[in-house]
Amino acid sequence: MSRKAPIPRCSEKDRQTIDEWANSRTMEARLVERARIVRGCLAGVPVGRIANELNIRPNTVIAWRKRFDEQGIAGLRDRPRSGKPRTYGESLRDRILKTLEQPPPKGQAKWDGVALSANLGVSDDAIWRVLRKEGIFLSRQRSWCVSTDTEFTSKAADIVGLYLNPPEKALVISIDEKPSMQALERTRGYVCTSNGKIVQGLKSTYKRHGTLNLFAALSVATGAIHTQTTQLKRRVEFLAFMDELLSELPADGDLHIILDNYCIHKRNDEWLAAHPNVTFHFTPTSASWLNMVEIWFGILSRKALKGASFQSIEQLRQTIEAFIEVYQQKAKPFVWRKRETKGSQLKNTIVNLCN
Repeated sequence: MSRKAPIPRCSEKDRQTIDEWANSRTMEARLVERARIVRGCLAGVPVGRIANELNIRPNTVIAWRKRFDEQGIAGLRDRPRSGKPRTYGESLRDRILKTLEQPPPKGQAKWDGVALSANLGVSDDAIWRVLRKEGIFLSRQRSWCVSTDTEFTSKAADIVGLYLNPPEKALVISIDEKPSMQALERTRGYVCTSNGKIVQGLKSTYKRHGTLNLFAALSVATGAIHTQTTQLKRRVEFLAFMDELLSELPADGDLHIILDNYCIHKRNDEWLAAHPNVTFHFTPTSASWLNMVEIWFGILSRKALKGASFQSIEQLRQTIEAFIEVYQQKAKPFVWRKRETKGSQLKNTIVNLCN
């Protein structure tokens, strides 16, 4: 016959807490189990029956009943544990950071986890734990172009001003071209890797079917896009694109065009003289990222071009036109959030960044 568990002491408040824990679906499973043990003991259920219902040993029921009787709710939580002694002290962090500022091992261009482990005589796991904690990623890279244009400030202010505070009764259009888009035909599909993950597969060999150039004009106010595909990207194609763009815009309004410093965008004085309502604004040298249409080109590449296979230039053109048709239906303006980047941000000392 099962032994009846002595009923432990319990206040009304603790009894309510026990019921909440025992019925919880979000608390840790071990705390829920202990609360159910105590709830059974408070109800006078025999030890053996509680053990059978929870699929645990009777001694476990007795131990938690005693802990609760002596310490209350606090007794159901785990006691502090010292844990396994640390193999490496705090000094390891400083040693790793100091080593990263030293020249890499002979034959390597940069430090990696294996090289750090061998140099410091510690395990790979210890190295990576410190690097993750410090937010250091040895394989990731970031690059940016810092313009050396002596008129960078005034040119950048002019363009950003058009984005943030455009002139009244005027349109601001961001224009550029995406040149030499290749119509590559290659086998593609899905493959299962050795670790069981399914990824996109692209055959390394391919057929070339020519290239296509894309002119694009982005309306800064609405996000609408106007495009034209061409075989070449000469000045004559650029001006033809401009003529087509103007034919679709109101003739009585001012038009501010943002362009980079590509040669076909320059020396168009005769055309500008024939269109006095059009003003060209050029980005600083090495700062084409100020041209907002570059954002749209990035979306086009990711959504329609990357990893695709085209059997002809015509198929490439049709793919681009299909993407634009869908994009136009939900087009909306981009929010300008570029932050200033200075060359002084590039540090060769990790310690200065981590302290």
